[in-house]
Amino acid sequence: MKMTTRHSRRTIVVGVDGSDDAVRAVRWAATEADRRGSLLRLVTAIPWTDDQLVGLPGVDQDRYGTHLQVESEKRLVAAVDVATSTRPGVQVEHALVVGSASGVLSVEAEEAELLVVGDRGHGRFGSLLAGSVAVAMASHAVCPVVVVRGEDRAVVTTAADASAPVVVGIDTTPTSEAAIAFAFDAAAVRRAPLVVVHTWIDALSDSYLAPIVDWDALAEEERGHLAERLAGWNEKYPDVAVERIVANGRAAHVLLELSERAQLVVVGSRGHGEFAGLVLGSVSNALVHKAGCPVAVVRSADEPA
Repeated sequence: MKMTTRHSRRTIVVGVDGSDDAVRAVRWAATEADRRGSLLRLVTAIPWTDDQLVGLPGVDQDRYGTHLQVESEKRLVAAVDVATSTRPGVQVEHALVVGSASGVLSVEAEEAELLVVGDRGHGRFGSLLAGSVAVAMASHAVCPVVVVRGEDRAVVTTAADASAPVVVGIDTTPTSEAAIAFAFDAAAVRRAPLVVVHTWIDALSDSYLAPIVDWDALAEEERGHLAERLAGWNEKYPDVAVERIVANGRAAHVLLELSERAQLVVVGSRGHGEFAGLVLGSVSNALVHKAGCPVAVVRSADEPA
């Protein structure tokens, strides 16, 4: 195996920490790299420097550093074995990098086409719904991020369960374009159907106004907005079967329900109407924490990291 420090071709980067969730992320990423013909890059961060052990009695800094590096290398070797056994033809490289996991993966994301992480890693609070690294990467990475969640049926998809759809949640503004593009491409490479979800909650929720609102007309208007947003995508991906869902409800609730039967859910990092200062939008945050399948968070091209 070749240790490398930079990459120059289409690359899927996976954060590896030896946890079961990271192993599942490697399996998912190996399958995805095989589909895309991409290089798979496995990265382990070593969050340690000499000054961390200053003043600790009975601890030999050199021995500890060597031990940490050896154990990290073992994790990488095990992860490579997982990747090559999952998809024998995939090309794999690996790297040990000194630094915090979030910092190291943020730098890796700058040259990656996709960053993949487990929903929880080795951390202090095993009961957390989603780990801090997963949330940080979904919030800040400059490339699309997949947080691998859900049952194994959605981690390594085979021909037998390819009928499980890719689901994408969108609003009707240009900020959804990146998520739409990612979702159509994901459905195409999987030969899977695509479910496009647009939800709306009417502002006229006052009980006195509700009886006089033409809800059918409002729903028809929303369907028109969705059709405008999808214009051209069906022509670009004629082999992708598309189901459109327009619902008066909360996007997170609808997408979480659909995630139980999907192989991938795609969302933007923030949606229309959400505060620009949010680290992660309410819908994407809910999916990263609770979805029943892997979640792709795709940043809009004009959204700052």
